[in-house]
Amino acid sequence: MVKNDLFITVPSFFKCPISLDVMKSPVSLCTGVTYDRSSIQQWLDSGNNTCPATMQVLQSKDFVPNHTLHRLIQIWSDSLHSNTDHDNSDPSTSASSSPPLTQDQVRVLVKNIEDHAENRLDCLTKILDFAKESNENRAFLAKMDGFVPIIVGVLRSNVDGRGEVEIELSEHVVRLLDMILMDYADKEQLMRLTLKGNPDFLSSVVLVLKKGSLDSRVGSGRVLEAIAVNGESKLLIAEKEGILSGLIRLMSSETDSSAIESGLSCLIAVSMPRRIKLQIVRLGVVSVLSKLLSQPDTGVSVAEKVLKLLDMVSTCPEGRTAICEDPICVATIVQKMLKVSSAVTEHAVLILWSVCHLFRDQKAQEAVTKSNGLTKILLLMQSNCSPSVRQMSSDLLKIFRVNSKSCLSSYDTKTTHIMPF
Repeated sequence: MVKNDLFITVPSFFKCPISLDVMKSPVSLCTGVTYDRSSIQQWLDSGNNTCPATMQVLQSKDFVPNHTLHRLIQIWSDSLHSNTDHDNSDPSTSASSSPPLTQDQVRVLVKNIEDHAENRLDCLTKILDFAKESNENRAFLAKMDGFVPIIVGVLRSNVDGRGEVEIELSEHVVRLLDMILMDYADKEQLMRLTLKGNPDFLSSVVLVLKKGSLDSRVGSGRVLEAIAVNGESKLLIAEKEGILSGLIRLMSSETDSSAIESGLSCLIAVSMPRRIKLQIVRLGVVSVLSKLLSQPDTGVSVAEKVLKLLDMVSTCPEGRTAICEDPICVATIVQKMLKVSSAVTEHAVLILWSVCHLFRDQKAQEAVTKSNGLTKILLLMQSNCSPSVRQMSSDLLKIFRVNSKSCLSSYDTKTTHIMPF
C-alpha cells in the first residue's frame, strides 16, 4: 500500500497470522488467537484440529467474531482513505467526519438491500448504526413500510455460515429486529414475516446462537420470544434443531444477566408443550437451572424465571425425576423459598409440592428435611401467603408427619407451636 511514495505500515495485529493480509472478517478461536474468517475456515476444513499460531489442540472448533478488532481495522482503513482524499482535494473544502444519516438516506439503503446490491453488509451496518443513535430512529425503522420483509429477505441462501459474510449478515438482521421490537406492535405480523415468510430465518438464528457475538445471541433470544405468539409458532421454534440447545448454552455459558434472562425467557415462552419440556430436560436444563439458582448474586428477576421454568418441567415425570436426582436442586429451591419475592415463593412451594407430595420422592423429602425446609414451610404458613400456597404447605407438612413421627419433633425451632394439625 503506497501513499505519496511512502509505504504505509500496517499494525501487526491487523494481519491474519495465516495469510498475513489485513483481516476482512476477524474471528477468534477458543485459544484467544484471532484470524481472518476465510483463512481459519480453510485451515479447519482441511482436517486440522490445532490453533495454527500456538499449535494447541482445539477443545472447540467454534469461533466468534472479533467485533472490536473489526471496528478498529475499519477506522484505520477509513482514516487512510480520508487522508488520501484530503491530500487530493482543495484544503478549503476538506470534509470533516460523516454526518448522521437522514431518514431519506436510510430509505435509499433499504432500497439497495431490496435490489440485492453487492454491498448489503455495508448497507446493514449503516442502518444498524442509525438504529443505535436514538429511540426515534428505531421507531422510524419499525414503522417503515416493507422494512422487516426486506431485511429478513437477506437471510435467504445465507444459512451455511462458511463464507466471510454470512454470519455477519445474520447478526445484523437479528440485531436490527431486536432493536425495533419495542416499537413493532404487531408481533403476530412479525411472526408471519419471519417464521412463515422466510424458511431460512430459523437456520440463520441457529447460526447466530452458535457463532455470533454476545449481543447478537441475546438479541436472538429476545426476537424468538417475541415471535412465539401461538402454539404453532412455539413448536416451529422449539423443534428447529439447535434452537433449544443454543438457548440453554446462552443462559449457562455467560455471566451477563441479559444473556441469562434472554435464554430463560425464550425457553419459558416455547416450552409449554409436553414434548418440548421433555427435550429440554434431556438437554440438561435442570442442572443448568439449579446452578444458576445457587449463585449467591442471583437477581430477583433471574430467580423468578429459573423457578418458573423448573415449575414448568416439574409437571412432567421426567422433569420431576431430574429435579429429584440433581444433587443441589431441591436444597437450592428451599433456600430461595422465602425473602426473595412472592413469585419465587409460589413457584418454589409448587415444585416442592409436586416432587414431595405428588411424586412422593424420598430423596427430595430428605433434601427438604436437611435444608431446614420444614421450618421455612411453617414460617410461610404463618405469613400472608395465598390460599393455594397455604394449602400446598399444609399438604407438605402432612407428608412429613406421615413419613416420620419424629421428623417434626426433632426440629430445634420455636415455630412448632403454629403447626396446623
